[in-house]
Amino acid sequence: MKTVWIGLLIPFLGTSLGAGCVFFMRKALSQSVQKALSGFAAGVMVAASIWSLLIPAMEQAADLGSWAFAPAAAGFWLGIGFLLLLDHVIPHLHRNASKAEGPRSRLARTTMMVLAVTLHNIPEGMAVGVVYAGALSGSAQITAGGALALALGIAIQNFPEGAIISMPLHAEGTGKGKSFLYGVLSGAVEPVFGLMTVLAAGLIVPAMPYFLSFAAGAMLYVVVEELIPEMAAGSHSHVGVLMFAVGFSLMMALDVALG
Repeated sequence: MKTVWIGLLIPFLGTSLGAGCVFFMRKALSQSVQKALSGFAAGVMVAASIWSLLIPAMEQAADLGSWAFAPAAAGFWLGIGFLLLLDHVIPHLHRNASKAEGPRSRLARTTMMVLAVTLHNIPEGMAVGVVYAGALSGSAQITAGGALALALGIAIQNFPEGAIISMPLHAEGTGKGKSFLYGVLSGAVEPVFGLMTVLAAGLIVPAMPYFLSFAAGAMLYVVVEELIPEMAAGSHSHVGVLMFAVGFSLMMALDVALG
């Protein structure tokens, strides 16, 4: 269980370290850098959704024969629906957006920006939790190395995400300490939702394919809803696409090498 705790905390550590950049970097991140970081994060999440979640989900349902895709497809759509629901019930403001999403509220702009990143981090925590639950269950499709690969991949892409939330907040006038705290808090949901998923999936092992694909659907919702628009925002540039390829390749290599 100690290994699971470490795995759940690794992505949170990545976010916290990234948020700490506010103490060392004086200038706000340029648009090109933000596009590059969004593209990298999107690449990691897409690769993780395929290699670490959807493929193992279908392998675990192999006894269904030609219908092995059915649990993965069902879980995938449940994950999409879950994030769609959160998008509609939680007020939040995406970076570079002028209008908040969700129900009308009197929350400060800063708070809604943090909530947007927090929503983004929920499926990542669930993804790490469900692969560790799969490893604990003794599933041949999910190894401890594969679970660690996913945790490390998400931690790597969380590092720049922590900086993306803390540094713009500081640039808008929030103090360094408070900006760092907001960045850390945005990632705190990952170990929380990760542990909840470990406990739930561990109790319902036959439903593991649904849990795996649920996390994949939620992660891909974030990629299409948030990261792709951010990597394509502003003047035309290929930096977002190139960094998407870097993130995808890195996560694919980690999963194959450690899995």
